[in-house]
Amino acid sequence: MNIPNILTLIRILLTPLLVILLINDRFLEAFIVFTLAGITDGLDGLIARWMRQKTHIGAILDPIADKLLLTSIYVTLAIIGFVPNWLAVTVISRDVIIVFGVLILFLFQGGVEISPSVPSKITTVTQLGTIFVVFVNQELGWLGQILFPLYIFTVIVTVISGLHYMYLGSRILGSEEDT
Repeated sequence: MNIPNILTLIRILLTPLLVILLINDRFLEAFIVFTLAGITDGLDGLIARWMRQKTHIGAILDPIADKLLLTSIYVTLAIIGFVPNWLAVTVISRDVIIVFGVLILFLFQGGVEISPSVPSKITTVTQLGTIFVVFVNQELGWLGQILFPLYIFTVIVTVISGLHYMYLGSRILGSEEDT
């Protein structure tokens, strides 16, 4: 097991702790755990590229860790009333659509190379950044004015990314029908 994969596993393990802290009103501790999870997300890819430690399992685990973290935090924050339900539903719906799309491609193609697109990377950063701003606003209270526009921006980026993946998937399936 290499360092990037260990960092990804740490992010997976931090996710339930983050949810537990949030539902127990331990917001500052949750913010710290969320920040650590975000750092592991950035570091795992950076180290994998820099140290040439990209692995097949890492390519699978990293998006799973991202989806687990983002889904868990958006659901939890929506339930406790810190983000709007429509934002959480949008974020989670995109991920569900992507997972089903990969499953369909796997069933029809027998294998799928998993690699995030540029819109997907932008979406992940936007979704993580939105949660970061929610945490900072909760602690400091002076970012409330930008939350609603940030939510709208996050939804737009999320929908564009989801549509992009749907387009890519339909092209792959369409090219399979042509042969």
